[in-house]
Amino acid sequence: MRVTTFGEIMLRLTVPDNKKLIQTDTFQANYGGAEANVAVSLALLGDSVNFVSKLPENELGNAVIQKLKSFGVDTSAISRGGNRLGIYFLQPGIGNRPSKVIYDRGESSFTASDDSDYPWKQLLNETDYFYISGITPALSDKLKATLLSAVEFCRNHAIKVVYDANFRGKLWTPARAQQFNRQILPFVDICLVHDEDLEQAFGLQAFKSTNHQAIDQKASFKQAMSTLTAHYPNISTVASVLRNSHSVQSSQWMGVMLTGDSFYESPIYNVAILPEVAGGDAFGAAIVHGILNHFKPQYQLDYAIAAAVLKLTIPGDFNLSSDGEIKAAMIDDNQTISR
Repeated sequence: MRVTTFGEIMLRLTVPDNKKLIQTDTFQANYGGAEANVAVSLALLGDSVNFVSKLPENELGNAVIQKLKSFGVDTSAISRGGNRLGIYFLQPGIGNRPSKVIYDRGESSFTASDDSDYPWKQLLNETDYFYISGITPALSDKLKATLLSAVEFCRNHAIKVVYDANFRGKLWTPARAQQFNRQILPFVDICLVHDEDLEQAFGLQAFKSTNHQAIDQKASFKQAMSTLTAHYPNISTVASVLRNSHSVQSSQWMGVMLTGDSFYESPIYNVAILPEVAGGDAFGAAIVHGILNHFKPQYQLDYAIAAAVLKLTIPGDFNLSSDGEIKAAMIDDNQTISR
């Protein structure tokens, strides 16, 4: 079985030493982006995966490809050309100060790309699962059309579509996201949508209170998941991360999954973490890994939430956890995951 992920990978510049962006004169540099993060996770877990994107024809683009190849990701389908590699700046949070992301991705090679850069018949001819997110259509109208073209090809060629809602308020409004999602959801087979995304991305009321205590309101969230699959019966699985957030470094995490008519819930993790990102990408990759390797639903969900909380202990966008490390972190009773 083979997975293709499609999206933008960027240069990530992280502010070190708990400083604010305005204070620092150095950055920690690496690469990241939701769909690339998923590709790296799957490759490290031993799955066959290729990453489709567009990168500039320069040393930065070459460095990205070299980095992805080093983790076992097939990069042969990456298009080259355009003006620049996108950048995002991460100012990690601490205490009561939340993390902050600043994007510098306008007119990047990927943002400026369109359907002509991606011959789907050629790129997807050996693919079984196509993994995408709501970040890509937020970048441009051309990429909206490109994504819709791709999922239509998948539907016509029996390729399963995995869609992570991944709402980004810095990129588009809830109204625009919901308008697009009404177009793409009829083509989706597996939907990933987390506590902070469901209402804004899909327009479904998930919580009675916006107090950052999603686990405490899981009953209403589960009802929203059921409403989603009722509206779109083509969606066979909805999987989500729910959190009770106490501070940047202290929270509780759990997973919830609806498959067919059955709900599954993971144990709750008490998480003491680095102020990191991309836990949702690790969760999504692990859900797909479970499908590829025929995990039973409960084990699949427990595996995925363990992958997510482990990612939060690892600096950078990529989840570098092995299969053995994820299995060792799976719990039956609550425990703390710390650095």
